[in-house]
Amino acid sequence: MGGYMEEEWEWNFLWRRPLFDNEISKAINFLQHVESKVIQIQRRDDWVWTLDPSGQYTAKSAYRMMMGGATHGTQDRDFEELWKMKVPTKFAVFAWRLLRDRLPSKTNLQGRQVEIDDRTCLFCKNAEEEAGHLFFHCTKIIPMWWEFLSWVNNVGVFPQDPRQHFLQHESIVVDGLRTNRWKCWWLAVTWTIWKKRNDIIFSNDSFDINNMMEEATFLTWTWLRNLEKDFVIHFNQWSSNLREEGFVYH
Repeated sequence: MGGYMEEEWEWNFLWRRPLFDNEISKAINFLQHVESKVIQIQRRDDWVWTLDPSGQYTAKSAYRMMMGGATHGTQDRDFEELWKMKVPTKFAVFAWRLLRDRLPSKTNLQGRQVEIDDRTCLFCKNAEEEAGHLFFHCTKIIPMWWEFLSWVNNVGVFPQDPRQHFLQHESIVVDGLRTNRWKCWWLAVTWTIWKKRNDIIFSNDSFDINNMMEEATFLTWTWLRNLEKDFVIHFNQWSSNLREEGFVYH
């Protein structure tokens, strides 16, 4: 099937849902590509992974494909940084979808022709629920990011675009260890926000920013404990001294 299999990884995320407007042309190109293929009636259908000489899928070849795509331009540097993070797969996939604006926010659902009666943000009720607002600029959410800036003794304005927001850490913290911790914190906060949003929708939960901060902090601590061999600080001590223990000093 040639180049068809190179797109299979991404199509696994797409084929069971309505397409975004910017994906329609890609779908048309895909269908035009496969319609020229001849079906071998006498042979059994087999999957062939063209990125490996054996024809068999390997995680290594898939990783090379993703990393290769991430280095084609500076606009894709966020994906390169994302796949360097050694976090559980479900969190990395969540972040990948957020950076590509593929999460089912109310705005995106509307774009997929899903009928939405109320597109306003569940947290503040004052703006339309799209990724930039929901995760970064909602008046209920932004104090979480301001709190982080206080930990690193910095002030500034965060971008609204998720990809630029993810890369913003490079201008805030400069050395490798703190940069890695910042990326873990960013992922923990965005995951916690999305989880709380879904809990409000599906479980009638209530908004509690203090609880969200605690959940994000604990998730970050859990990852750092597994990522850094010398990270042995107890959670209570670490979370109580985030300026000293968490992001500023080694």
